[in-house]
Amino acid sequence: MHVASALYFSRNYEAAVEAARQAIRACPDFPLTYRWFAAALGQTGRADKAKEALENAIAIAPSSFEMYVRGLAPWMCPGDRAHILEGLRKAGWQG
Repeated sequence: MHVASALYFSRNYEAAVEAARQAIRACPDFPLTYRWFAAALGQTGRADKAKEALENAIAIAPSSFEMYVRGLAPWMCPGDRAHILEGLRKAGWQG
């Protein structure tokens, strides 16, 4: 998940998609990886796959999704938060 997030913030969305995909294969019940997967897919214009990843992120742990998306994680600067929200909105998130 951390590799996927670093690649996402580096705007290397294709590599972020692949890193997230590998992390999901290794640990499919960990919800945070789906958030990065959805955002990276959204940034690459793969709306259907991004929406599916977004739905998984929310379904696996709705309160975690809300906490990490609606609130500002202590390590995340406002510009980074805007960047992840942009990707999630491209994935279909309405927040």
